[in-house]
Amino acid sequence: MILKELISNLALLIASLFTYTQTTQAAPLSRSSTFRNKMVSGILAGVLSNVLMQYSMRFDSTIVDLRHIPIILVAYYGGTFPGIAAMCLVVVGRFLIGFNTSSLLALLMITSITLITLTITRLNLTKRIKILLTLTASNVIFTGMIVYLLQNKTTLLVLIPSFWIISYTAGFVSFYVVEFVRRSQNLLNKYKAEAATDGLTGLNNVRKFDQSFNEIASQAVHKEEKLSLLYIDIDHFKKVNDTYGHKEGDQVLIELSRILKNTVRSFDIVSRNGGEEFTVILLDCPTDRANEISERIREKVENHSFLLTTGQMIHITVSIGLACYNETTSKPKLLIKEADHALYDAKQTGRNKVCIAPSHQWASHRA
Repeated sequence: MILKELISNLALLIASLFTYTQTTQAAPLSRSSTFRNKMVSGILAGVLSNVLMQYSMRFDSTIVDLRHIPIILVAYYGGTFPGIAAMCLVVVGRFLIGFNTSSLLALLMITSITLITLTITRLNLTKRIKILLTLTASNVIFTGMIVYLLQNKTTLLVLIPSFWIISYTAGFVSFYVVEFVRRSQNLLNKYKAEAATDGLTGLNNVRKFDQSFNEIASQAVHKEEKLSLLYIDIDHFKKVNDTYGHKEGDQVLIELSRILKNTVRSFDIVSRNGGEEFTVILLDCPTDRANEISERIREKVENHSFLLTTGQMIHITVSIGLACYNETTSKPKLLIKEADHALYDAKQTGRNKVCIAPSHQWASHRA
């Protein structure tokens, strides 16, 4: 019966921890978490400990459960504030169950475990050693308390080993669940970022560009804002690769991406759409302003000395096509086509220049 009750406590604990880590994966608890996150985590840990007390084993006025595990977890990951907050909630919950010698010793036990956990986590030890020391200390404290409260040796011979086994199991499994979910979420976030980011330049890739453009275009229509799009292509980039090699060509692309990011406004969206082709989505930006930004980009690139890995300096130029919703075109979905047409015109009429898509009528005709 004793082992059965402790295993029930363990199952409830693990299920609750998994749910918690899933719902807080965007902002996992740490010592650098915000005050609000620490407060919420401390309260949730205290609530979970109180729930575990409702499923405890009872020996007259003494109850045995795994209420200390949530406190150890929040104290370990979040530090003093969430640990103390959870501890206080556990103390209040235990006194609500009954005010007697057992509850007073439970107060001493849970306070000692909290303080010991906070102390051990600050030691210069490996994570496994810290967890082992914390769980061992909590088991020793529990043993001293339960031996004082219970006089039945037969019960103690079964209870103490069972508690140590389940407590160790609960502690290590709880830490494993937390770490496993965090690692899984970090990997997922990494894969999401890689799926939306160009591996060479760190800019948005074409998939992310399409997603961002569709969302921003819809917002521009709804808010009745101007929306400009720049298509940028490096002039004669093939010659760079043929002359200096693809590795040096990649270096040029990386440096150009920095120039684009540093030249446009902080909220504009820069993407590499493939090869030597880049785009810039200029939010709430009319044609005149977009043309100024385009010319600034063109001039900066023309005047910039691109340093290759060999130490050699080269110069390149870019051609830019510009289209603006509600000025050069009446439909946001035509921006990509019209900016691309304008880029083609820039390439055909001399390169190293900015070309603006013609008016609505021309755009509608070519569409």
